Amino acid sequence: MKKAEKLKEEIIELVRYYYYLYHKPNISKKFDPDTDFINYAGRVFDEEEIINLVDASLEFWLTGGRYTDEFEKGLADFLSVKYCLMVNSGSSANLLAFMALTSHELGDRKIERGDEVITVAAGFPTTIAPIVQYGAVPVFVDIEIPTYNIDISQLEEALSNRTKAVFIAHTLGNPFNVNVVKEFCNEHKLWLIEDNCDALGSRYLYKGEWKYTGTIGDVGTSSFYPAHHITTGEGGAVYTNDKVLNKIMLSLRDWGRACWCPTGKDNSCRKRFSWQLGELPYGYDHKYTYSHLGYNLKATDLQAAIGSAQLKKLPSFIEKRKRNWKLLMEALSEFEEFFILPECTENSDPSWFGFVITLRDSCGFSRDEIVKFLETNKIQTRFLFAGNVTKHPAFDELRLSGKGYRIVGSLKNTDKVLNDTFWIGVYPKIGEEMIDYIAFKIKEFIRNGSRS
Repeated sequence: MKKAEKLKEEIIELVRYYYYLYHKPNISKKFDPDTDFINYAGRVFDEEEIINLVDASLEFWLTGGRYTDEFEKGLADFLSVKYCLMVNSGSSANLLAFMALTSHELGDRKIERGDEVITVAAGFPTTIAPIVQYGAVPVFVDIEIPTYNIDISQLEEALSNRTKAVFIAHTLGNPFNVNVVKEFCNEHKLWLIEDNCDALGSRYLYKGEWKYTGTIGDVGTSSFYPAHHITTGEGGAVYTNDKVLNKIMLSLRDWGRACWCPTGKDNSCRKRFSWQLGELPYGYDHKYTYSHLGYNLKATDLQAAIGSAQLKKLPSFIEKRKRNWKLLMEALSEFEEFFILPECTENSDPSWFGFVITLRDSCGFSRDEIVKFLETNKIQTRFLFAGNVTKHPAFDELRLSGKGYRIVGSLKNTDKVLNDTFWIGVYPKIGEEMIDYIAFKIKEFIRNGSRS
């Protein structure tokens, strides 16, 4: 055993050396605009993530284990929530959060097929997909520009006697008006799911107290794809302060089982062969008793090992994102004649995912022209996700049926985003020299009238 421990120490030191030999030179390289791309996002790491990953691989406990426990507890502590479950992606987190609200354990409050869920069309499709896939009806309201969040003035108009929930994201890290949305949900006894996948570390002043987004509604979700605030490669999480919802989500994440034993453990309830559930024979093994029609949405301990190292860096990542957003705002403010620049939601402290720009109608050029120019000059851009998700091919059948969704008003701002909005990155690897270069190139585009 001592030989194995010594060998492990040697392996870890070799891993550390490998990082400094192979990865560190690329990470530390000075920005060269002639050769280097300014990506919209990307992984930011050092030797600790690789060491954790190798450590977990040497243990070879491939499913959830000690690193998963550490990561779930660490994220819960950071957010100040009672419960956190790691899953295999942010999309799975959204699926799990929504499907939990369809559980029979919620009685009259459960979402039934045909019930309505208020959301927005200007966002990422996996906020909406679980609603449609289950057979509920998304009700789309418009967004506000320049916060790019839900237009709260349309909430009452969106309400019907079938409304059961509100499921919306904090757009690009900018919190939606939580005070109004939460009050609306409380008044009408609606569930609130906060899609927090682009906003980990954002805060909102709720009832006089600063709270992290994702922790004010009934359930919050996160994504740990490499583009996001922290990464586990693929991965996500759901979190809540509601004991019942956590129990339901645990069941749904783990095949729908009734058993709550951790992986590799037996008989936590001390009644494993003493239950009488459903029409099963008395004493049927609790580990193979199913209370929901669930999934396998678990992540691996290898992913959690990376996440545990990333969590320690999260506060610094948040500060760098805020710094980069502020520097971009300062650098691009001279171009407000051409651009609608983003604004923070009142009472918020965003952990920005990106810097979003919308062309003014009078700017004299198209989004395609400036995006092509930026991309040609190695500045990566992204549109605001689906723009208007109802205009995508996936919605053709629903649109033709006339029963798949409902739209409140005209979605005027959503369509403006569809045609005239893009965003650029603020992730921690972007330095001041890169921001200066972005501003220089945008100035060049505008002043030279470049359209190529």
